[in-house]
Amino acid sequence: MTALTLTNVSKRYRMSHGWRTVLDRVNLTIHKGERVGILGRNGAGKSTMIRLIGGADLPSDGQIVRGMSVSWPIAFAGGFQGSLTGIDNLRFICRVYNADYRAALPFIESFTELGRYLREPVKTYSSGMMAKLGFAISMAIEFDCFLIDEVLAVGDERFQNKCRQALFEERGDRAMIMVSHDPWMIKSYCNRASVLENGVLHHFDNVDDAYHFYSRDT
Repeated sequence: MTALTLTNVSKRYRMSHGWRTVLDRVNLTIHKGERVGILGRNGAGKSTMIRLIGGADLPSDGQIVRGMSVSWPIAFAGGFQGSLTGIDNLRFICRVYNADYRAALPFIESFTELGRYLREPVKTYSSGMMAKLGFAISMAIEFDCFLIDEVLAVGDERFQNKCRQALFEERGDRAMIMVSHDPWMIKSYCNRASVLENGVLHHFDNVDDAYHFYSRDT
């Protein structure tokens, strides 16, 4: 099977006043090569959904079946070990994902443009440097499905263009899930879209229909 499926997935959090349902019986199927956009306003649960899909969190109910390898959210650096160098973090992540560290290293050195900082502890990095490293490592692992949480705002405009080329052009045959509150991003890069509203995921046949539903109250 080469599909990622969510079946009746719900996520609830305990709050001081009771339980809050962030995702309510979400269903979604993504096949190899599909680019699916998830539109939702701030606080709609988009990032929660990405964490569940990537395996960083577990659903309260329902099932997620990953019939393909799935990335962490692109440019996310939360999994780095601060006391390790950039290169040592790369070595560790390659070991976890059974990837070839020696093959990945030249790409990381070239793509990140971090130079000697790759041999410094990650805790000394700026947030932008960590985002560059996180993006580059996710490209080096070569996942079947990439998770994109909001805009790829990594580095300056030149570096962002390089990121878009690496992801959307050079890896255009991969599945992608992009969550955003920006309809332009979804329309630019996705071939179908859904809208997450009040914990419910609404599906549409094309991006334009999703956009009209999303913007109906604005």
